[in-house]
Amino acid sequence: MSSINDKNTVKDQYSSSGCLSKRISIHDKYSTNKTGFGNWIFSNYDIHEGMKVLELGCGTGSMWKGHEDVIRSCTELVISDYSEAMLVKARETIGDYPNIIYKQIDIMDIPFEDDSFDAVIANMMLYHVPDISKGLKEVRRVLKPSCCFYSATFGIHGIMEYLSELLSVYGVKDGTDKTFTLQNGALILEEVFTDIRREDYKDSLEVTDINDMVDYIYSLKSMTDLSSIPKDKICELLSSKMKDGVLTVPKEYGMFISK
Repeated sequence: MSSINDKNTVKDQYSSSGCLSKRISIHDKYSTNKTGFGNWIFSNYDIHEGMKVLELGCGTGSMWKGHEDVIRSCTELVISDYSEAMLVKARETIGDYPNIIYKQIDIMDIPFEDDSFDAVIANMMLYHVPDISKGLKEVRRVLKPSCCFYSATFGIHGIMEYLSELLSVYGVKDGTDKTFTLQNGALILEEVFTDIRREDYKDSLEVTDINDMVDYIYSLKSMTDLSSIPKDKICELLSSKMKDGVLTVPKEYGMFISK
C-alpha cells in the first residue's frame, strides 16, 4: 500500500472533489457546534484591509463561502492547491474576483519571492506533505516577518479513532496519516516558527441518518479493508450504537497560529 505522503497517492486521492464533498457535507449537516468550523477558523484570522494572503491546499474552497468581506479586503488573495481538480472546484465555489489569483502550487516549492505575504493559510493539509519540514521552510520564506501562518488540523481522539475502534471487529484499521495533528503539530512548527498558539474547536456529530455516516466512511481512503465488508453490516453496527435515534460521534479539531 502506498504511503499517504507519496505525491502520486495524494494526487490520486484528490483527483476528484466528490469524496471530499461527502466528508464536508456530514459536518455541515450533523455538527453540534453551529458556528461551523470554517466560520470559527475565520474568526481566528487577523486579515485586514490591504493584506496579501496565500492559501495553500484550498480544497473545494468551501471555507471562503460567506466571507466575501475578507476576500474583498485583500489587495491580493492567492488561492492554491496541489490538485488541479480541486482548484477548478474552488474557483466554482468562490467565484472570480479582481484580487483573486487561482494557482496550482506545491507547498514544497512555492513560486513567490521572499517576504511576499502578510498571511499564509494551510488548513487540513500539512499531514499530506511528503517533506513537511521543507514545506514549512517555504511558508516561512514567503511570509513577512512577524506575520501569521494559520494551520488547522485534526486531533487523534476524534472521528477516526472512534470509527476504527468500532469497526475493528471487522478488521478495519485507521490508516490516517498522523504526521501533523493537534498533538504533535506544535513540536513540528517549532522547527521553523518561534511563537505558536493552539486553539481548539469544541464539536461533535449527532447523526440521525446512518446512511450518511456509511457514505462518509466509504469516502475515507484511510479506512483499510472496507471493501470486503457489506455496507448493510456497517449500517447494522452503527445503528446498534444509536441512542434515541442519534449516533453521537466525537470530533477533535483545532488550529495553530504561528509567527
